[in-house]
Amino acid sequence: MGHPEIYPLVLTSKTQEIFNCRIDEDVTDEQPYKLIRKEDIFADFENRAAVSDFYPVKKIIQEYPGDELLLVYDKDFKYGLNFYLIGTEEGKENYLNPPEVPEEQEEYKEHIPEDIYIYKPPISKPWVSLGSEKEIEEESVKESTKEITYMISRKRSEFGAPVKFSDQNASSVKDAYIECTAYPDKKFTLKQLERDVGMQVVPKIKDTSTQTRWTYPKNATTQYYPREFSEEEKDALGQSKTLTEFLNNVSISVEIALQQNEIMNTFINDWKSLAEEEGTFGDKTDTHLKEYQSFTYMHNLTENMITCVSWHPIIYGLIAVSVAVRLSFEERVHFSGKLLLQPSLILFWSFSDPIQPQLMLESPDDIFCFQFCPSDPNIIAGGCINGQIVMWDITAHADRIENIKAGGSRSKNVTLKPMFLLEPETNTEAMYIRHCAVSSIENGHRKVITDIHWLPDTFEINRLGSVFENRSGISCQLVTCSADCTICFWDIRPQKALTPQPPPEKKKEESIEVPFDVPSTFLHLNLSWKPLSKIRLSKGETALDHCPTKLSLSEDSLLYKAQDKMLAQSKAMKAGEMNPYQNLEGGLGNYLKPIDDFCTKFFVGTEEGEVIYTDWKMEKDPETGRFMTKKPLSLYTVHDGGVHTIQRSPFYKDIILTVGGWNVAIWKEGIMTGPLLQSSCAPKRYTSGHWSLTRPGVFYIGREDGYIDIWDLLEKTHEPVQSQNICITMITYIKPWTFSAKQQFIAIADYYGTLHILEIPWTLSRPSTNEVSRISYYFEREVKHLEYVEQRKKIREEEKKEMEMEKKKVETYQKSKEQLEAKLKMDYESYLELEKDILINLGLIKVEETMSNKEMI
Repeated sequence: MGHPEIYPLVLTSKTQEIFNCRIDEDVTDEQPYKLIRKEDIFADFENRAAVSDFYPVKKIIQEYPGDELLLVYDKDFKYGLNFYLIGTEEGKENYLNPPEVPEEQEEYKEHIPEDIYIYKPPISKPWVSLGSEKEIEEESVKESTKEITYMISRKRSEFGAPVKFSDQNASSVKDAYIECTAYPDKKFTLKQLERDVGMQVVPKIKDTSTQTRWTYPKNATTQYYPREFSEEEKDALGQSKTLTEFLNNVSISVEIALQQNEIMNTFINDWKSLAEEEGTFGDKTDTHLKEYQSFTYMHNLTENMITCVSWHPIIYGLIAVSVAVRLSFEERVHFSGKLLLQPSLILFWSFSDPIQPQLMLESPDDIFCFQFCPSDPNIIAGGCINGQIVMWDITAHADRIENIKAGGSRSKNVTLKPMFLLEPETNTEAMYIRHCAVSSIENGHRKVITDIHWLPDTFEINRLGSVFENRSGISCQLVTCSADCTICFWDIRPQKALTPQPPPEKKKEESIEVPFDVPSTFLHLNLSWKPLSKIRLSKGETALDHCPTKLSLSEDSLLYKAQDKMLAQSKAMKAGEMNPYQNLEGGLGNYLKPIDDFCTKFFVGTEEGEVIYTDWKMEKDPETGRFMTKKPLSLYTVHDGGVHTIQRSPFYKDIILTVGGWNVAIWKEGIMTGPLLQSSCAPKRYTSGHWSLTRPGVFYIGREDGYIDIWDLLEKTHEPVQSQNICITMITYIKPWTFSAKQQFIAIADYYGTLHILEIPWTLSRPSTNEVSRISYYFEREVKHLEYVEQRKKIREEEKKEMEMEKKKVETYQKSKEQLEAKLKMDYESYLELEKDILINLGLIKVEETMSNKEMI
């Protein structure tokens, strides 16, 4: 009180070590203060954020005019805490340089005896609130419920009337028995602070109960003694014909009932068997995504956005994201010098540490797409904005990310604990990992790589696109697409050299020293990696080429199924033990078995909103003799913007979802007449999308305004069933993941660099009965509808042609009629001329008469 410039603080031992203000070492009774720079406090805010002890006075520190603040050690706890901060320059100067007392006053103080009390009038000071009014307001008694007034009236004639009571049998009258059971009232909560109880010694009481629950009164009888037949009664019953006939008739039914009891359970609940099985997790009525956790990288000074997201294939609770600077092309050129000084990263986030990434993969430029290798998750391939492909090998750092799992084992049956119950590791410093190979700039893509895929380990292709068996059993080839209108296939194995090898001495001279922290797994690819083959999607000789943004191969759907995940996991485990990528043999052997019945067709989405179905296998041009890319089998311009997502359904290999512009579309491979489903124009532009991993009729679509549209084809096919706001900016990527049978998550990345982890509710994760067959029937019905529409178009065209033919016939008929009349008129006039000439020649008509007739006419 009376010192508004003083702000008490509690500094822990960790903070005292950081700022060199340890008690009895740096601050003592002789020098109880310490000057701290504002820059050091701001650095502490960036490192520890809200955990910093100076966070409660962050606003005071930001508004402080000077460069150094005065921190004073409060040994006697004069202001309640062990330290206090002086928030004004005037207060700091008064503390460091107290005003000098005049000599006259000092002499006067010496003459005044100590026992004499000197009155000092009080000085009015401004009142400073320390929260006391809040305590008074909380302690004050307020009426919580509204007062209710009751008025009870009675007729005056009934005053003093005699009251008659009579007996009544409660069981004989309906609704006469009323049981007033106790029930908890949710409106009131009574907390008993103290209770006086008197105890008395009583004999032991034993309570017994039966299976019958006493819910309502009912009549019951009890037989105290067993009833037994006498000998005469037993003889009479044994000789009774009615009893023997009854037993003979009933024995067959009893035997059948006993057999049925052995075959089936008679106590099963039929109603429960008819209903769907309900799990204990979640609620059916809850349909909204729940915020579970979020990750934001705070240490980077530039403004970044998330370009790609991928869950780790084996380690549950670990997710990798690639970040890029939010700059346009002109801004990148302008700030190119500064961007070279900042590393481009792929961050590995763990649920156990939401503040610090576990690993950071460095790349020569911003990564816009990456993917884990299906054979070994420690191998990662990514595509840069400058057109290069980057390879990482994190095998040496696998122990660091594996230890974040519960118990440190490889068991899949782990449970995610809440964020506040997990303790991060003692080593909180992030680990930077350099890339081990990068492709050649001259022979690769010329623009940003927009999509990258690993080819499965079941096949491999050659330079002409022919498919062969993969004997190595590991994925060794990649396919990428770029904005330079090309699709490239890459092979990570060393190619067989066609030129003679240089002598060893010269080879030693040309060798490049490799840093000690970079693995030599793909050293043979570094700066010399060339694509195996290139495909250009040409529009024609005079037009420009198609610009692909996303592609989908026919084998992509295998990566979603659970059994394939387990197979990939077991292969990855073996790959981790054997390290198959350490000693790669030369690719494209001479004696590989070709696969003839393999589908080499795939879908491609372009920047113009086109969906192309083409073939990667090249054909020989009959005119030039060169191998050229085949023409697209089908091309449809459905989207009014660039295609951001093209993905196969995890339940149907031939169903493809495309997202781009202002709408979404669903296609079926083999149907060339158009999409099965095409949505109407959305209120905002769509930016990303993904199928649900457990429900075949559900998919998620992200918008540029931060909302996510959830589609359920079982409920609605013309619009999303619900829209939910996730953030305030554009959603850049969506990636769901199944953690267990009762828990699923979806990762949503935004334009401001925040990764949101949301929990998918029960209704969106648990499929209904026969949902796969019902959605399949819906797609088949849409195929029939497209065929019907195509037939109707042909019929309409034929009818249109017939109508045009009839119209032409009518026109020709009208023309021929007019011509006939004109011809008849001309014949008649020629006949009149001939008749006149004949009459003149015969002398029957004179020439003068004919002239006069003409003049009269």
